[in-house]
Formats: sequence, C-alpha cells, structure tokens
Amino acid sequence: MSILLTAEGTAPAAGGGIIMIIYLVIIVAFFYFILIRPQKKEQKRVSAMLAELGVGDCVLTTSGFYGIVIDITDDTVIVEFGSNKNCRIPMQKSAIAKVEKAEEA
Repeated sequence: MSILLTAEGTAPAAGGGIIMIIYLVIIVAFFYFILIRPQKKEQKRVSAMLAELGVGDCVLTTSGFYGIVIDITDDTVIVEFGSNKNCRIPMQKSAIAKVEKAEEA
C-alpha cells in the first residue's frame, strides 16, 4: 500500500517541473523583450548617430548646451558654444545627446 502512495506522490512533481520550466522560459522572454532588446536598439542608434557626426553639425550635449562641432578626433570633439568664437571646449563623443546636421547652402 505504501508503494502506491509513493508512486502517486511522484507523478504530480514531474508535471510541476515542466510547468516550472515553462514559467522560467516565459520570464526570461519577458525580460529580453521588455528590458534588453530596447536597450540594445538605443545603443545602436546612439553609435550610428556618433558615427555620422561631422564638422559644422549642431549638437546638444548631455548637460543641455547647444554648440557647433569644430573638430573631431577618435573619441573627442571640439565644440564651439554661443556667439563667442573663443568659447571652444573639447569633450568626449559620449557627451553628445543629439545631433542636427548642418544644411548645405
């Protein structure tokens, strides 16, 4: 009689293990589509924006300043702020939040 009780006790545990794996897969998929995938898309967008950065483009920095790009090196840009032509500040490319392309006349 105890053999029958043991066999009945193990059957639901096996079914519960499959359900647990399904829940785990659903949670991992949820985190991927809600958290990881949008972050990777944003990183690709920012890297593409910085790759297309050119001299004369108007940029918005992460600190909120608008300026015009004067010179570009590998990871540094020189930005001119305001109407004062002597206010040129070198900064990292990662400090640029938005780029507006210069229009050709």
